Amino acid sequence: MAANIQQAFGEQLLRAAQVVEEQLDQEMNKLENLEEDDLEVIRRQRMEQMKKAQKDKIEMLSNGHGKYEEVADEKEFFDATKKSDRVVCLFYLPGNFRCKIVDKHFEILARRHVGTRFIHINAEKAHFLTNRLNIRVIPTIAIIVKQQTCDYIRGFDELGGKDEFTTEVLENRLARSEVITVEKKHVAPAKKKIIRSGVDEYDNEEDW
Repeated sequence: MAANIQQAFGEQLLRAAQVVEEQLDQEMNKLENLEEDDLEVIRRQRMEQMKKAQKDKIEMLSNGHGKYEEVADEKEFFDATKKSDRVVCLFYLPGNFRCKIVDKHFEILARRHVGTRFIHINAEKAHFLTNRLNIRVIPTIAIIVKQQTCDYIRGFDELGGKDEFTTEVLENRLARSEVITVEKKHVAPAKKKIIRSGVDEYDNEEDW
């Protein structure tokens, strides 16, 4: 009985190997039978893709991507969200220690994820925005995709509840909102409910 099972298993492996080999042979034949015109078309398509990617990158860099910048007021905030499909914005207060921690990480992430615009705005100069977006805790990170605010990170609760979180922790949290892209194996599903940080735990967080 065991010998029969082993034989059947061996035959299945052999058939699977034959199928894979046949598929590889078909792909090789396709490549070998490509005409010179076909190869030229492929080269042209590849060149057009590379040109478009380079043009898109230049346009993004001209719109402030690749660096972490402050927007002076609400008009500049809205201009940034109109020009860029993906924006991450820190609402800060001058002198707030935890805002400076976020600054450090955003400096790194802005260079790492050129496809996303990273900005910060002084909450004291953006009363309309803070009311509209219900900014009540500083620091708050707003995530904007295609001019729609889709997520918030309020305080450090979702970043481990401590000041000494790594850039990768913040990076993975942003990726859960699909405003940046990282390897999927590092990204956990986003929580639908966002918990507001408590001022009792964070003496440097500020109610706004």
